[in-house]
Amino acid sequence: MNRKDFCRLSLFALLSLASGCNFALPPAAAPGKGAAKGEAAGYPVSALQEAMHYERLTEGQVRCRVCFRQCLIPPGGVSFCFNRENRDGILYNLVYGRPSAVQFDPVEKEPLHHFLPGTEILCIGTAGCNFRCKFCHNWHLSQQSLAEIGFYHELDPEAAVQRALNRLRRPSISFTYNEPTVCYEYLYNVTRLAGAEGVRVVFHSNGSMNPAALRALLPYMSAVVIDLKAFSEDFYREISQGKLAHVLGTLQIIKEEGVWLELVNLVIPGLNDDMHEIMMMCRWIDANLGVETPLHFSRFFPAYRLTAVPPTPVKTLEAAHAVARAEGLQFVSIGNVPGHIHNSTFCPGCGELLIERVHFTVRAINMEAGRCRYCKMSIPGVWQ
Repeated sequence: MNRKDFCRLSLFALLSLASGCNFALPPAAAPGKGAAKGEAAGYPVSALQEAMHYERLTEGQVRCRVCFRQCLIPPGGVSFCFNRENRDGILYNLVYGRPSAVQFDPVEKEPLHHFLPGTEILCIGTAGCNFRCKFCHNWHLSQQSLAEIGFYHELDPEAAVQRALNRLRRPSISFTYNEPTVCYEYLYNVTRLAGAEGVRVVFHSNGSMNPAALRALLPYMSAVVIDLKAFSEDFYREISQGKLAHVLGTLQIIKEEGVWLELVNLVIPGLNDDMHEIMMMCRWIDANLGVETPLHFSRFFPAYRLTAVPPTPVKTLEAAHAVARAEGLQFVSIGNVPGHIHNSTFCPGCGELLIERVHFTVRAINMEAGRCRYCKMSIPGVWQ
């Protein structure tokens, strides 16, 4: 390893620690290290996976249909997310089987509070994203191409499923850290293989997948976590370069398909912490997803392009929690505040403690067969 490689790996490790994501580093650098954003890092076609959900057009152009952007990509061009390249009129996924982050995490870190609590999950993340969130804590993955990151794990779908089976008593896999939509083919094939082996798969997404791609995937998913970043189109446009309306449509599809869903709202001072806006978001959740949908209010810490914004005051998170409960939402939590009482889950029927958590550690589960131990109320989620 030369000095440049050492510095790159050291920086990546420091950033990972700072963000709370202690990513496992691979033993070897990727080919084409140091290439510019959007370059294919010299991969031969035989090493690439043809994309799904795209159409071929005239003059060698292709239209990617996997997410809301629907990128028009000329020959030799790449998509907005950096991961899909047009080679001679065929669209290829550049990160298939090449995750840059692989590790086992507590499932509570997703965060998932109603999915196999107290278990570990194999977490996989690749390069790239189709949003440009100014606050991204995982920007060193999401806002770079694979060529810029410069390394990856060789982990094809079969190997990913086997790794989960080898380590976990109740095996599950999560596509997380960056946006899973940009590695759709990898996610899809892992999910199909995993289901045949009894391994559950979840993904943590910004909600940007196009309906056809989403509906093709959901029958094989066990749970989905969606970042509902704000309840304002202005926020999505100016801070994330996304579209709220598309995200809301995604949430409705997930609800229609009956897949377990949890929501995360990262509360950022001065940007999305207006309590009226939060109230309107909670009313939309009630009307469209149901009061039983878990909502996680997460504390912001300075990151990426918002380093001048202070951490979210805990009292702001508590105020948001109070608004959500007043609007009838049953399972509202506060995250990124270790030791806070509202990181635990309480029964909406009798008020007793159901799942006691300290940050990502589960200390007690007072449930039996998906019911409250005290009042026997059925608690929605994936418990077995």
